[in-house]
Amino acid sequence: MEQAVLLSTSYFAPVHFYARYLHHRQVYIEQYENFTKQTYRNRCVILGGNGPITLVVPVVKGRGPKTLIKDIQISYDTEWQRNHWQTIVSAYNSSPYFEYYQDELQPFFEKKFTFLLDFNSQIHRVLCDFLEITDESILTGDFEKTAPGTLNYREMISPKNTINPDDKFEPVRYTQVFEEKFDFIPDLSILDLLFNQGPNAYTILLKSLKTDGKS
Repeated sequence: MEQAVLLSTSYFAPVHFYARYLHHRQVYIEQYENFTKQTYRNRCVILGGNGPITLVVPVVKGRGPKTLIKDIQISYDTEWQRNHWQTIVSAYNSSPYFEYYQDELQPFFEKKFTFLLDFNSQIHRVLCDFLEITDESILTGDFEKTAPGTLNYREMISPKNTINPDDKFEPVRYTQVFEEKFDFIPDLSILDLLFNQGPNAYTILLKSLKTDGKS
């Protein structure tokens, strides 16, 4: 296991997030940073029949531009939950493992959470159950308050990075829905990996990060 890592909270985080999660002895989740738009903190990317689809959780606009991620509230002015779930079902209902996971995922698109961080944290716990790993992540006690030597990957794992900045992350190819239409699309939401690979997702995540002493 490698040294500790600092990650941002994420909405159905991408494969890269969970590859890093599995390879570090300790994972910190930042809760005292200012909320940043257009990141995985409130969005994920899945694969639909016409290509990648970005699902965004709308948030309540604060009084000022600097609002801590722990204080960001989810907006329900639109029916985004219903729309997200319908989009996910449309994209993956023919995938091998969709029915295996759907009953535990659907409540996230029915229950209303107040805070984005709580919402993401609950999702993460369920995803850890799916991957058969223990959620031992720790929320930071202050901005970037972590153990000495902790790697900061809060901005490394971002949809804004068109080129992978992590030279150890090498996504393993797997069979995706609509593969007859598209070449393999790496680093989508962990949902894509789970729905397509089921229990094999854990092994793929392990192989997706090249670490010292690991092949």
